[in-house]
Amino acid sequence: MKNPGPIIYTERTECQDCFKCIRECPVKAIKVENACAAVIPELCLSCGHCVEVCPNGAKHVRDDLDKARQLLREKEKVFVSLAPSFVSEFPDIPIPAIIRAFKKLGFYGVSETALGAEMVSASMAAVLKDRTPRVIISTACPVVVDYVRKYYPQYAGCLAPYVSPVLAHCQLLRETYGPDIGIVFFSPCIAKKGEADANPDLLDVALTFEDMRRWLIADQSTFETIEGNGESFVPYPAREGALYPIDGGMVAGMKAGCSIMEAELMSFSGIRNIQKALAGLNDLKLVHPVFLELLACEGGCVNGPKAGQRDATAWKRYKVIHYSNYPQEQIPRTDGAPRWDNLTANPVPRVEYSESILRQTLQSIGKYGPEDELNCGGCGYDNCREFARALIDGKAEKVMCVAYMRKLAQKKTNALMEKVPSAIVLVDEELKIIECNYNFARILGPEVEKAYKRLPGLEGAYLIEIAPFYSLFKSVLEKGEDILDRDLRHKMSVLHVDVFSIEKHRVVCGIFQDITKPTIHKEAMIQKAQEVIKKNLATVQQIAYLLGENAADSEVILNSIIQSMAKTELE
Repeated sequence: MKNPGPIIYTERTECQDCFKCIRECPVKAIKVENACAAVIPELCLSCGHCVEVCPNGAKHVRDDLDKARQLLREKEKVFVSLAPSFVSEFPDIPIPAIIRAFKKLGFYGVSETALGAEMVSASMAAVLKDRTPRVIISTACPVVVDYVRKYYPQYAGCLAPYVSPVLAHCQLLRETYGPDIGIVFFSPCIAKKGEADANPDLLDVALTFEDMRRWLIADQSTFETIEGNGESFVPYPAREGALYPIDGGMVAGMKAGCSIMEAELMSFSGIRNIQKALAGLNDLKLVHPVFLELLACEGGCVNGPKAGQRDATAWKRYKVIHYSNYPQEQIPRTDGAPRWDNLTANPVPRVEYSESILRQTLQSIGKYGPEDELNCGGCGYDNCREFARALIDGKAEKVMCVAYMRKLAQKKTNALMEKVPSAIVLVDEELKIIECNYNFARILGPEVEKAYKRLPGLEGAYLIEIAPFYSLFKSVLEKGEDILDRDLRHKMSVLHVDVFSIEKHRVVCGIFQDITKPTIHKEAMIQKAQEVIKKNLATVQQIAYLLGENAADSEVILNSIIQSMAKTELE
């Protein structure tokens, strides 16, 4: 079978390396490479949370719409398995209109996935009746199944032996209408695509409600323009199984099928809550069976990643409960749900690194001791040590650490400002110094020089109080126009000045060069000499004569000319 490709992928050109997907991913199944955050398929749960939270829409879900269209062309009869969350997804659309819309797209019939849910509930109720003390974890949610198998493999043996409602429903449809039919599942769930990939003999394609809307638009159809004409679900409507998309719905469905007096039935939704629920299970002293209904999406499937509306959970619950034809009395149902063939642990390898390796990695990002481990979470990981592990695993890059990059940038800035021969200063919109180098303090005189030694950088000092040329900075801040290649006299020196915006109207940088100093850079000396030469023909002749004699002597002569003539020229 051809590999359908990853369920979630990153559009590299859209990724802005904000690391929000890493922060939000419950299992950190993200690898950052060349500033692009890509999903690691073998670690991913396909919960779709990264798709929801990505601020730039860089995370995309695999598009299987063409695969469904191809199925319609190849199969004579293709059925829709419609997830029970359709009730809250299309609350104002009559059921006959929904069914007719699917048939207009080419489907032979529409059936409720909730029928499979009722099969699973009956089978699970039968298991719990034997009263054997043990923990049983529901397998209705593919994210939960993957989560337990990969990250809590010690509980893989607790997974219920029965397939999910959609797979049970697929078997029901094939038994009813023939093994050669096609089946397309519609829901708000992304992870069901993986379930379809793994079980092609039962489920052909899994699409989302978003896909359904796109398909209708492409077909130039809307629910509002379609009349149902008495259409109904096949082979018959569901009842209590319609409660499955809300947390507690499976438990309610199980209670409708039998009387369970000696079992503890619990419901948890949301990965974070599931983590807490699974913590400490080994410490339980069981006297009855404990059944855990676990759903990855908070509030249940009605809040799946591709649900049209992600909030209003109470309203959605009301719609689902109101729709479900919950029986007043117990319904005798047959224990007929298919069993999993091989639902075993599939643990994600986790290498435990020695303290020395972790410490070495932490030091490479400027974390030399516990006091340096800020655990700010800016990189997306919960703490600095988890980030260090990700670095060793090749899942992260050093540039993801904001504190490290800030310190590195500050070190580079400090080194540059101290080594460069020019005087440099940065000021804010209030003309307060953000930072300056020693050369800037030196050109302002002994008092400022002393102040700099007491407070390196002169951070917070008002430029207007120490520099008579503050008006240049004020002009650039107000007008936003840079002042370049300006010469000005300051005390006994002549300064070559460039004042320009770093952030318009907010931060301005000034660079000053004392062109009267004999240590001026060679290129600047020659340039200044050439300017003087243009206005002094006699000097031109002298320099021309000297240059013809000796190149080494020429540089000395040029230095002396600049020193002796610069003051006269500017006067």
